[in-house]
Amino acid sequence: MSNDEQRQIDEFRMRQALDLARKGLGNVSPNPMVGCVIIDKDGEVIGRGYHKKFGEAHAEVNAVDSVKDTKKLKGATVYVTLEPCSHHGKTPPCSTMLSKLPIQRVVVAHKDPNEKVDGKGIAELRNKGIEVVTGVLAEEAEELNEAFIHHQQFGRPLVTLKIAQTADGYLSAPDGDSKWISGNAARTLVHKWRAESDAVLVGRTTAITDNPSLTVRHVKGRQPYRVVLDGPYELPNNLNLFSDKFEEKTIIITWNKEASKVDADPMLKLMKQNYFRGQVIQVPQIDGHINLHTAFRELGARGITSVLVEGGQQLSSALIREGLVDKLQLFIAPKLLGGGTRSMLNLGINKMRDIKNLKDITWKKVGDDLLLTGYL
Repeated sequence: MSNDEQRQIDEFRMRQALDLARKGLGNVSPNPMVGCVIIDKDGEVIGRGYHKKFGEAHAEVNAVDSVKDTKKLKGATVYVTLEPCSHHGKTPPCSTMLSKLPIQRVVVAHKDPNEKVDGKGIAELRNKGIEVVTGVLAEEAEELNEAFIHHQQFGRPLVTLKIAQTADGYLSAPDGDSKWISGNAARTLVHKWRAESDAVLVGRTTAITDNPSLTVRHVKGRQPYRVVLDGPYELPNNLNLFSDKFEEKTIIITWNKEASKVDADPMLKLMKQNYFRGQVIQVPQIDGHINLHTAFRELGARGITSVLVEGGQQLSSALIREGLVDKLQLFIAPKLLGGGTRSMLNLGINKMRDIKNLKDITWKKVGDDLLLTGYL
């Protein structure tokens, strides 16, 4: 078999593993999505598996467990979308498990960026005489786990900013009404993004003005955390975020030091739970505003790897100014307002040479709206 033929086979099987990995979307964070396919020496699929839920068995274990005739593992090839882990976490190391099998090859899409792994799993397999091939469909695999990789590299979640605006750049009419700029298809897609994100974030103005629930409704999926940036800690406690069945998944980030004492003092905590059963995170302030960089690091420290921001003009603009937006999802509706609230303002740019260019952009038609996706 030529190298080109082998490469084509490896890519075909890796695509199958990637399809399996996607089944874990929304259920495995802060772990990555991983899929695994096992092929016997005759080229037949004998095992499949994926990481189904955080804390449960990894893809490689599920794939090996699915093999009905273990004799066929001799000389087999294992395709896995991420380097097998080499450390004890909630589960034993997959690299050690694989190294004890009579397999011949392991094909890996890309290395695990986790410093506890980062090549150690590959090295363990090679030390046992198993051939390891890396870099097969690496770009596709990295895109699938972009939030996990970002979290590992920077210690904060991947921040996606969602904006829905008119063709002339407005979020809402002069009277503040914004229902609805985008169409049904766009709104359904946003609910899908919510289910796939670890957290949805808004500012205090949006929380008070719109009183959103930030729940997953139009699609099936898990409910993410709901984060509100409330510097002074003055949000009314009758908001939907504080009074529905997902109250415990609400996080308030504030610079108010008195608010942080609520969690430190057992009696105050008990009093607080009479009206709010969520979390309060206290961070420093800068000129009366929340230190956004610290806020996102605090979320990252709690295992939140992806945040969908659904804020208004002020929050969106502040995040872009601070360089905290990683991905932009911009819906452009075929509508004109001619006035109202602009989607962004005061980005701190005065010269064209300082303009912020989007990278890896794509355009997609969603219902009657256009969706621009790009990275900052």
